[in-house]
Amino acid sequence: MITCVIRYQIDPFQRDAFKEYAENWGRIIPRCGGYLVGYFLPHEGTNDVAWGLIAFDSLAAYETYRARLKSDPEAMDNFAMAQNKRLILREERNFVQVVEGTFGLPPK
Repeated sequence: MITCVIRYQIDPFQRDAFKEYAENWGRIIPRCGGYLVGYFLPHEGTNDVAWGLIAFDSLAAYETYRARLKSDPEAMDNFAMAQNKRLILREERNFVQVVEGTFGLPPK
């Protein structure tokens, strides 16, 4: 499994609009074939960086997801909303793999 880590630089005055954008992905991403780990808004510290994490079985599964995303009407509307409101100033994507035995461990 791989995870796409998306780092967003957002307009801090559009935090609520970014929250709406992220909530919309909660419906769209699973429908298009991604495992949504979650979206994360700034809480304390830097006020203009947000994160989205989406997991896939493989890079091939990611490519299939991207094709579905491009033809999904709600996804296209969500992208357009973000562009029209100019709430995302910069976006970076990285693909990572979890180190077995280090993810999702409960506190003791």
